[in-house]
Amino acid sequence: MTATPEGRITVRDLDFYYGQTHALKRVSFDMPEHQVTALIGPSGCGTSTLLRVLNRLFDLYPDQRATGIARLGDVDILAPDLDLIWLRSRVGMVFQAPTPFPFSIFGNIAYGIKLHERLSRKRLAERVEQALTHAALWPEVKDRLSERAASLSGGQQQRLCIARALATQPSVILLDEPTSALDPASTAKIENLIDELKLTITVAIVTHSLQQAARVADHVAFLYLGELLETGTASQMFTAPRTERAQNYVAGKFG
Repeated sequence: MTATPEGRITVRDLDFYYGQTHALKRVSFDMPEHQVTALIGPSGCGTSTLLRVLNRLFDLYPDQRATGIARLGDVDILAPDLDLIWLRSRVGMVFQAPTPFPFSIFGNIAYGIKLHERLSRKRLAERVEQALTHAALWPEVKDRLSERAASLSGGQQQRLCIARALATQPSVILLDEPTSALDPASTAKIENLIDELKLTITVAIVTHSLQQAARVADHVAFLYLGELLETGTASQMFTAPRTERAQNYVAGKFG
């Protein structure tokens, strides 16, 4: 029996609760390795909640719980004894607004590496450069590494957060509306970066921009009121969705 690729996410009959509120209802889908999966749907549909389940952010809140199956390769994401620091090193997360730590640019990238590995100063510097290069930020910051991350522009800060997530060499990265607060030029840089990232890791993106989903995604999952109503290739979902609600959403009749 061969192992499932570590970059593949498998979800089956997933339910999620905020206290008594049933936010995700028997969600089942696959996130193929080395591809971009876009999660779309109107506000409050459960897309961001689904991302938070996949790297166990809900564990920070005692009244939230998930049941069902969610796997990273062959690893049970929902196992009660799972090492969450390890999980979050394998499944990186980037939020809607840039969230740089109150450290230097170098310190932001080095922070996660130091949590997981003991490296020489030279090797640590190489890994920081590698992450910033992977996030298409190195040429802009290589002479500013000691400056505070807050000195960067909004678009640069978001790429810094992506670099920080990449620094632990994850197999999956989750992007929750990563360009919603950015200008068109910064948005284009992030989208180009997403296209490059999928060559080496698996990407999931929550976006309320159908145009963005069409540009960057290989696969699309449409959620509505906590239920996954339809999945398919991006070309199929945006040209011939099968369900009426997906047809109406893609046509802009509600959002």
